[in-house]
Order: sequence, then structure tokens, then C-alpha cells
Amino acid sequence: MVRVMKSCIQSSLKLMNSIIAILGIVMILYSLCMIKVWQKDAEGSSVDHHNSTFPWFIHAFLGIGISLCASTCLGHFAADTANAYYLSCYMLIIFSLLLIETAIVSDVFINSDWDKDLPDDPSGRFDNFKDFVKSNIDVCVWIGLLILVAQGFSILFALVLRTIQEDEVTSHEFTPSRLPLLQHPV
Repeated sequence: MVRVMKSCIQSSLKLMNSIIAILGIVMILYSLCMIKVWQKDAEGSSVDHHNSTFPWFIHAFLGIGISLCASTCLGHFAADTANAYYLSCYMLIIFSLLLIETAIVSDVFINSDWDKDLPDDPSGRFDNFKDFVKSNIDVCVWIGLLILVAQGFSILFALVLRTIQEDEVTSHEFTPSRLPLLQHPV
């Protein structure tokens, strides 16, 4: 019964990881698309305006996508092996991502001038992205909620899997295989 439950939780954790991985892959592909468009714009305009610095927004999008994919790889490995150390590291990483996401979302909702705190984006891609989010706010909210739920369930499944694994280890530690040696007749 425990093996079936463990297998089901491992599969569920892998499913939640797959949802997070899809977001990471989409973010990487979108940032690569933005890099391509930025390079085309840089070739067609003045050298000083576009080539002075690489836009921070593209860096941020690419970095977040890579970190999501890396955490997903760790999550798949942790789910496969059910190792307590890897599960703990995975839970810590996903919890840290949740805290960062919560801080960013709360800053956007509380601070009406949140975009003034960010550096200028010479490529204009951040403004395009902001306009896209404003025009498709319903879809973006549902995608954001899906990601938050997937991360929350990932933490929950990793915690349950870690608990099951620790229970299996402690139940196997105290097997009475050596007790007959203690009662050896003289």
C-alpha cells in the first residue's frame, strides 16, 4: 500500500514539475525571440542606442526561465530517487521562488508606480510585454494562479514523499535481524 501511494505521489510531483518546466521553456523561448528581435533592431538603428547595454528585461526573463528549468530537473531527480536531501533542497528552492513571486506581486499591487523603480529598457520590449499583459489580464491571471498552485502542490507532494521515505527508512532500521545473536546460548 505504501509503495502504491509513494508511486502515485512521485508521479504527481513529476506532473507538477512538468507544468513548471513548460513555463520555464516558454520563458526561455520568449527571451530568445526577444533577443532575435533586439538584434534586428540593433542592426537597423544607431550603434550607440542599442549596443550600449543588453536590455535587463531580456536578461531577467532568460534567467527566470533557466532557473525554473533547473529547479524542475532537481525536482524530477528528487521525485525519482525520493532522497530526503534532494527533496529538501527542492522544497527550499520552490519556496524561495514563491516568496520572490509573492514579493513582486505585492509590490505591483501596493505600489502604483512600481514600473518607475525599474531601470530603463532601451529595447522597448518591457513596454510591449506590459501592454500585452494589460490587454490579456484574464489569461495572465489564470496562468499565474496555475503556476502558484503547481508550485504549492510541488512543495506539498515533496513534503509527503519525504515523510513517506523517512518512515520507510526508520521502519527498516529497527528490524529484529540481529536479536537472535544477542540471545546466543553460551
